[in-house]
Amino acid sequence: MFESSITVKGQTTLPKAVRDSLAVRAGDRVRYVIVDEGVLIMPVRPTGRLFRSLMYDGPALSLEEMDRAIAEGATERWKQSTQM
Repeated sequence: MFESSITVKGQTTLPKAVRDSLAVRAGDRVRYVIVDEGVLIMPVRPTGRLFRSLMYDGPALSLEEMDRAIAEGATERWKQSTQM
């Protein structure tokens, strides 16, 4: 488990082990996903990296449906990682 403090400006530094785990470095962006159990920190990858990496042949989804699926997947992944 890792922790860091919050500055008066509401800023914090991600511990090196967390940065390494997320494969982020200076200038990269992270996304905070609020879930019932707390908050997940996820790296934001440029969409160019995703081009043609996922194939979907179903009906079009709304942005709300996509956001819900992402949050559910992130929560499930987090739950699985805490059971180890």
